[in-house]
Amino acid sequence: MDPAAAATLFSSYVLKDGDTFLIANGSGDVVGEGDGQFHNDTRVLSRFRLTLGDTAPALLSSMVSRDNVFFVAHLTNRALPPLGGDATPHGLVHIKRTRFLCADRLFERVALTNYGTDAVRLHLAFDCDADFRDMFEVRGTHRAARGQQLPPHPREDGLTFGYVGLDGAPCRASIVFSRAPQRLDDGRLAFDITLPPRGRDELYLEVSADDDPPPATRSRYRAAASVARTRMRRRQRRLSRVRSEAPLFNSWMERSRADLALLTSELDTGPYPYAGIPWFSTPFGRDAVITALQTLWLDPQLARGVLAFLAKNQAKEESSFMDASPGKIMHETRKGEMARLRELPFGLYYGGVDTTPLFLVLASEYARRTGDVIFIRSIWNELKAAAAWIERVCDANPLGFLDYARGEATGLANQGWKDSFDSVFHADGRSPQGPIALVEVQGYVFAAMRGMSRLALALGEDDSSKQWLWRSERIAEAVEQHFWMDSGFYGIAVDGENALCAVRASNPGHLLYMGLPKHARAQAVSAQLMSQDFFSGWGIRTLAVGEARYNPMSYHNGSVWPHDSALCAAGLARYGQREASVRLLRAAFEAAVGFDMRLPELFCGFPRVPGGAPVAYPVACLPQAWAAGSAFMSLQACLGIEIDGPSAEIVLDHPRLPAGVEELSIRNLTLGERRAHLVLKRVADRVAVFVEGPDAAGVVARVRG
Repeated sequence: MDPAAAATLFSSYVLKDGDTFLIANGSGDVVGEGDGQFHNDTRVLSRFRLTLGDTAPALLSSMVSRDNVFFVAHLTNRALPPLGGDATPHGLVHIKRTRFLCADRLFERVALTNYGTDAVRLHLAFDCDADFRDMFEVRGTHRAARGQQLPPHPREDGLTFGYVGLDGAPCRASIVFSRAPQRLDDGRLAFDITLPPRGRDELYLEVSADDDPPPATRSRYRAAASVARTRMRRRQRRLSRVRSEAPLFNSWMERSRADLALLTSELDTGPYPYAGIPWFSTPFGRDAVITALQTLWLDPQLARGVLAFLAKNQAKEESSFMDASPGKIMHETRKGEMARLRELPFGLYYGGVDTTPLFLVLASEYARRTGDVIFIRSIWNELKAAAAWIERVCDANPLGFLDYARGEATGLANQGWKDSFDSVFHADGRSPQGPIALVEVQGYVFAAMRGMSRLALALGEDDSSKQWLWRSERIAEAVEQHFWMDSGFYGIAVDGENALCAVRASNPGHLLYMGLPKHARAQAVSAQLMSQDFFSGWGIRTLAVGEARYNPMSYHNGSVWPHDSALCAAGLARYGQREASVRLLRAAFEAAVGFDMRLPELFCGFPRVPGGAPVAYPVACLPQAWAAGSAFMSLQACLGIEIDGPSAEIVLDHPRLPAGVEELSIRNLTLGERRAHLVLKRVADRVAVFVEGPDAAGVVARVRG
């Protein structure tokens, strides 16, 4: 096998719909340890392999459609042994596998075409299994006991697998075909198919978590395919479309847009971006809020859906197991057996110190973007409860900071976005004693309190507005006093003994995004973030070169996370470093080219070398919501764009176009009841801005600088 074909075969291809996702290899087979069809955090299809004559067909090519709806694999037969006649040479039979997910089930069509001049008899088989493992088991968690695996139950048109969990909950997985298999043996379903010269045949199948599904048919496949494509188009259309005359840049924007649509599930509270596939295809609080902030200027409805879901699932009681406290906002939710049995706390888990202030930040920014006071009133009690939780924790901290310490050993040891066990440490590499106050979290609190002050003023609660404004000023003063280092940078954290973890990490870039530092200190931080210690050439490293735990291959201690770089870019732009934000956007785009236009969750932090490519991190989620959203936040930072929906006003502060882009259009921006198209053109060393569309006359665009 040539290297290109091998790379395609062993690549992972992802489909998602609602609470179901599928990971398979380039041939469309489920054979890898982490592959499978998952539903509600349970793997319902753990093996699914197509063979011809007891061997795997040869892979020609495979792809996922640009809209992320269809997976297509083109294969051909290897030399087949005779079945009552002459042997079939290699490459006469074309096999096209086309599949998609809809309504939490897999639909697949296997089309076979004989390009030979003689009839061909094929022995087509599917090896299938369902292990019903919890997502955390698939990730490597060992369980002392599992439930009961039931023997497969044959049907006339397929096979049903079964499992009863330790909690007594039944699980089923059914595989049904459009015709009855000739043989069924230990999970192997076989079909004998004869293709006349130039003849064609089709086989349809469905895989679902149902106990007694209807038979697979061509009409069901076609109807479901239409529904799947329509739903995906509807999700994509919510996000304003970015176009330029640069084809590769367009590909990155379109891939990011399609990935956000793929990861967004339509919940009863509205659209919600699931964090990433495979490990985090579920609602996360922090990830969703940041994704919503990244795309707020282009899609306010996503922010509204995130706010509504998080408000609905706000903590109402104290629980050390779930790290919950009244007013706190959810970190993660899971539906698998281990969560139901409380073997892990992640069924509804609140162990994220930053999600609650970020929730308030998103609410205030959503109100500023849309003027949707009616919605803000509908969640005002939840917003005030979240602010009250922040105030209680800050008041209990000797320095007035929002800190964390997990309630029980089953929870997360570190509860900021860098939540790996080794991501917070002292300059000499020692692990700090808790509770821990992270520098960026104090920035979130600063912005949250200022945002609540603005919202309270708009709702007529003047006294509360003044109180929250005072709190924002108080925490800003404390940060400047206790986190600043003589090296001209902010330390990563203050520990439980009020000692500073004097480590240079990317976290202060978030502090810039929230607008907390004074101008002189912001400039010092900006200079260091763009130095070789942080900037790899592909993005901002999570940890500076030379720090005690620096490792460019680590999860949080020297790798590059696209969403982190985008937040840093937005922070730099906020303090006038527009050229730095342009440089970071270009680096992100060129990294995306190295990853087939799809930025992963993270990649290694090795320095860029001429002619080199970014180095992948082996188990990064792909696609990942805030990695996809980073493209749009980075672009916003370059353009310096702020949108005031109620006033139908667009402000561009010293806008810069991305390198290599001479003209950029943003289609269907929503401004209250209006929709408009924004066109930016490079004119010498300036950017000219035009408003087009049916509502253009009512929209004002102002350019500063």
